[in-house]
Amino acid sequence: MKRLNEILGTEFPFIQGGMANIATGEFAAAVSNAGALGLIGAGGMNTELLREQIHRCRALTDRPFGVNIMLMHPQAEEMAQLVADERVPVITTGAGNPGKYIVLWKEAGAKIFPVVPAASLARRMASLGVDGVIAEGTESGGHVGELTTMALVPQIVDAMREFNIPVIAAGGIADGRQLLAAYALGACGVQLGTCLLVSEECPIHPQYKQAILKAKDSDTVVTGRIAGTPVRVLKNRMTRKYVSLERAGAGKEELEQYTLGSLRRAVFDGDIETGSLMAGQVSGMLHEIRPLRTIFEALESGYRAELAQLAAAGV
Repeated sequence: MKRLNEILGTEFPFIQGGMANIATGEFAAAVSNAGALGLIGAGGMNTELLREQIHRCRALTDRPFGVNIMLMHPQAEEMAQLVADERVPVITTGAGNPGKYIVLWKEAGAKIFPVVPAASLARRMASLGVDGVIAEGTESGGHVGELTTMALVPQIVDAMREFNIPVIAAGGIADGRQLLAAYALGACGVQLGTCLLVSEECPIHPQYKQAILKAKDSDTVVTGRIAGTPVRVLKNRMTRKYVSLERAGAGKEELEQYTLGSLRRAVFDGDIETGSLMAGQVSGMLHEIRPLRTIFEALESGYRAELAQLAAAGV
């Protein structure tokens, strides 16, 4: 099966995650210009702002880019029409079933890659005619499922064989060893999120970046498991209070009210105490701020070095 870069027409087989309030048109263009596939995250936007960001991205790059649509968004239907009208080349989706938009997007020439946390959902998406699926493990930052990347990816790869559909691995990928593992599990490429938060080009507040750089391997926590809305974030005063409220039996509405605006506080204000610092378990592996191009080259060279080492060892 082809590598992801061959499918997308990019230099590297990497997709940038569609991170709400972070993945602007400018950041997506920077990712695409650095050789991967940049995504505009529509999750924190309205339809008109998404249109502006698509135009901004197009003004800054002539390379492929995409849009991520959270299907639970109240304006998801208008956004679905917009990306078709704008002929966005790649669409990824989360938090819902994109089935009713597939024909619309296909007629507009888009490639469609839903994010899936389980093999059963991957089969459903494959039967609808998507171009591939993004298997995202629970190691990732932000909204997560239950299965780890190591367990999830091979099961989805096996499930997709009858459809001849490629699988992109996501969650817990920040260096060449993990990229090699993703290939070994059957993925054609990877989606990256947390390791791009500490890129020079990422627009999050410097204090958010520093919090990730200071994080240790055990410094993330999943909030919202009891309420059914699990989100992986860095531990801070907000998460400790949230978890205590959750364990005390607080209702979903009370918990949502408590975290209202917390992601924006983290991204734009650098509030590292009461902000929602979405980040994955690889945070403990990240120790410096680097250009996007350097991050991508290091992943690729690291993978090749690990592969060569295994071959030399006769593995």
